[in-house]
Amino acid sequence: MEIKILGPGCIRCNQVEKTTKEVIQELGIKVDLLHVRDINKIMEYPILHTPGLVINEELVCSGRVPNKAEITQFITTALDKEAS
Repeated sequence: MEIKILGPGCIRCNQVEKTTKEVIQELGIKVDLLHVRDINKIMEYPILHTPGLVINEELVCSGRVPNKAEITQFITTALDKEAS
């Protein structure tokens, strides 16, 4: 699984990264986690506002900071898709 945080490194983007790391640790899964700060790379996704959260190249959230439960749901849904 690959997860990308899209954002220039602002407080909100860093919060999404921190919470995502917590969820990954709690779930005990192996993930490639990247924080994409390059605006040209960010614009490759259908995103209007940062932060953005991309799981396996699918934009699952943008323009707001999702809470821990939401991030957990995004990741478990992606895990279910991988398993099927």
